[in-house]
Amino acid sequence: MRSEIAHFKSQSYNFKVLTLTNLIYSIVLPVIDIFVAAYVMRSSNDPVKVVVYQLTIYTGIPITFLINGYLLRTFSIKTLYSLGMMLSGISMMVMMSLTTLDTVGIGIAGLIMGMSFGFYWANRDFLALAMTNDDNRNYYYGLETFFYTIIAIIIPFSIGAFIEYQSALSGNAQLAYRIVTGFVVLVTILASIMCFRGNFTNPTEKKFVYFKFDPYWYKLLRLASLKGLVQGFLVTAPAMLIMLLVGKEGALGTAQSVGAIIAAFVMYIIGRKTTPKHRVYVFGAGLLLFAIAAVINGILYNSTGVILFMLLLLLAKPLLDIAYYPIQYSVIDILTKKEKRSEFAYILNHEAGLYIGRLVGAGTFLVLAYCFSVEIALRYAIVIVAILQLASFWVAKDIIKQGRIENVDKAPILNNEEPVVGLPLTD
Repeated sequence: MRSEIAHFKSQSYNFKVLTLTNLIYSIVLPVIDIFVAAYVMRSSNDPVKVVVYQLTIYTGIPITFLINGYLLRTFSIKTLYSLGMMLSGISMMVMMSLTTLDTVGIGIAGLIMGMSFGFYWANRDFLALAMTNDDNRNYYYGLETFFYTIIAIIIPFSIGAFIEYQSALSGNAQLAYRIVTGFVVLVTILASIMCFRGNFTNPTEKKFVYFKFDPYWYKLLRLASLKGLVQGFLVTAPAMLIMLLVGKEGALGTAQSVGAIIAAFVMYIIGRKTTPKHRVYVFGAGLLLFAIAAVINGILYNSTGVILFMLLLLLAKPLLDIAYYPIQYSVIDILTKKEKRSEFAYILNHEAGLYIGRLVGAGTFLVLAYCFSVEIALRYAIVIVAILQLASFWVAKDIIKQGRIENVDKAPILNNEEPVVGLPLTD
């Protein structure tokens, strides 16, 4: 433990501030991801409305990424980053103020939440890219995932139990959700205070909208589209399945918490001990676990299947994130030097690739729901997109292989020696 604490302290000041900011904000992420969808499900009893809510969120994200780029010319990145965190609480307040959850109201709340995620992720991605390098990115995401998973043990269980207790005590579940919303607002304020302690600087290059890129970038966009296929399901599917097949928020919290402690330590060890050459294998393991989880849920489609799905998801999602983000950032590192463009240009364009995948994934659910039934959509849409996403392994493998070639081509040759794969890029 002393060794790991010393290793964290050896990182740069901004690295530590960014990690602690994300740690504080991660306390509310399970609430936003799981219990808002559960609230829509409880109030409307309509899984289609949950997917519509998710679609409006994912529509708001790329729009806000674009707006954020222009605002960075005037406002500090810390201000916009904090705004993103604060808007998540505001979105929940809008949702709780609706007397009836009609499609328009859900859409407005979803767009505000999408703006929240847009400001948060646009600035978080840029800062994570700026504060890390290819050598410590596995550690950065392993550390974040460790904390996120520990929090995923405490928060879902606590919030789920509180909602059930408050509902039984007062007979008013909406009151419990309003109290939880107040908690979210308080935590976002604390995260914003921590963010302002960092010495973060805005992107220096002001132009960030481009329509033509190096062919290497389009490979990453294909990977982003495949990642986007399942993103909506990773957020909304657990809540819908639990509320339909198990039935209570307390069970939802328990299912999120069981097994998470093991996953937390596994992810930390993976992030701490793996190197860039291991990323494709970590990524492949995450893809395989998610596919197995989807197939189990599709076959069983009962409370046991949901619990198994959730347990495997606890491992699959962080494995995918630990590998994916460093792969994405390594490509951006290469192309910012090759094409002489701002890192934010690639972060913005990457969101377009994710959005295409999200539309296809959510569209698959809606088509199956309207043409057949909600049960068939919940049962088989996840299986379809999980199997399609397996193609990501070969796309990621090709990206990593080309990245090594690019690094070799750019590496300096000293004393007539062969260039070494993985040397830092130079102009």
